[in-house]
Amino acid sequence: MSDNAPIILWFRRDLRMADHPALHAAVSSRRPVIPVFLRDDLVDRLGAAPKFRLGLGLERFAAELQDAGSRLVLRAGAALPVLRALAAETGAAAVWWTRAYDADSVARDKEVKAALREDGMEARSFGGHLMFEPWTVETGQGSFYKVYTPFWRAVSGRDVDAPHPAPGRVPAPDAWPESESLSDWELGRAMRRGAEVVARFARVGEAAARDRLAQFMDGIVAGYDDSRDLPAEDGTSALSENLSLGEIGPHQCWHAAIRAREEGKPGAETFMKELVWREFAYHLLHHTPRLATSNWREEWDAFPWNEDEDDPRVTAWRRGRTGIPFVDAGQREMYVTGRMHNRARMVVASYLTKHLLTHWKIGMRWFEEHLIDWDPASNAMGWQWSAGSGPDATPYFRVFNPLTQAKRFDPDGAYLRRWIAEGQDDPPADALAYFDAVPRSWALSPDDDYPDPVVDASEGRKIALEAYENKDF
Repeated sequence: MSDNAPIILWFRRDLRMADHPALHAAVSSRRPVIPVFLRDDLVDRLGAAPKFRLGLGLERFAAELQDAGSRLVLRAGAALPVLRALAAETGAAAVWWTRAYDADSVARDKEVKAALREDGMEARSFGGHLMFEPWTVETGQGSFYKVYTPFWRAVSGRDVDAPHPAPGRVPAPDAWPESESLSDWELGRAMRRGAEVVARFARVGEAAARDRLAQFMDGIVAGYDDSRDLPAEDGTSALSENLSLGEIGPHQCWHAAIRAREEGKPGAETFMKELVWREFAYHLLHHTPRLATSNWREEWDAFPWNEDEDDPRVTAWRRGRTGIPFVDAGQREMYVTGRMHNRARMVVASYLTKHLLTHWKIGMRWFEEHLIDWDPASNAMGWQWSAGSGPDATPYFRVFNPLTQAKRFDPDGAYLRRWIAEGQDDPPADALAYFDAVPRSWALSPDDDYPDPVVDASEGRKIALEAYENKDF
């Protein structure tokens, strides 16, 4: 093996230059680095919005690599044969990548690592997507954590590695392999006319993510304890979009929060707890992969969930036409921006799983299709938490009343007015944008009458509790 043989650096959900252990190690080796992104079946299976957002992120990241004297090579196909072919073309002796933690990615990566090593190549995975690798956090009994609060206590005092700076230059090979065209991949095709609407709200790339973090720490974080629950306010970091594709690293966010806490900004530790909630979701996904596919609490397997995808009430929920304003506003926000405020997510999920007694997997798949900040661990964890079937979940008997939630967290109705056009004489642009984004086949118009509730808020809670009384929890 030549000491100067190129390293193939396989990028996935880590589209950044700074706080990137694998990239830092590759550049530090002084060997030529060939950045590669593979469109394999896991990419092809992404929902419409995550795949569209991935395309935007890849375009921006390719430009960042070019500024560093490098380029991003695009190839489509199964990971192992594509990587083998690239190694043969380039003389590369190593393939490095940042770890993923969902079951399908883990299975793929294990196969790739074993096969490449059998070929005599160096196959190496790095951390970077998380601050705390899931297998490094254990209870006193040597098991994994199933409840968030003790998990937070276990990691909150740990040293977190300082983020590596972005390299000024990335060593290039003598000759570049051929690359496929990003435009030919048409990653945004499934979005159809919604792509133009959602694109206006996306903040794409590492520079945008750093700006978001700086703006948050400069101002919003001081009131974050309260503002994070107010959907009408710009009261969150909004970094979920960038964290989902690794356009910013968790180490950067953590150290920024520590500095803010040292400066006496009261919301900084709450933000740190939100970062650790993300870590907890991955901790659970690693130790119990069923989190993403089945009830984490097995006693829920016998619960009589509604699993009818074509139920008219479920259709109304999807289309933001339940007649419950807070629920509908959340769905419409997602259709227009690709994101949904976290308080709205909880209310929207509770209404589906408790008022409509519909299986959380139906909701999880809907979010997977429509969120540009989709994350496999956080999405699964959030839905099971809301449904009551997951670890550290909201108690099954806690049923969010969407009307009282709106009065508490949107008291003057600003959030509802921003997203629901029906009934307003002069609807705002964002409310009207919903009708530009949704499929024409839905035949929706801002001039439509706003619907009556498909299930009344108080009646839905009663129905849910009656169903739970017949279930042994």
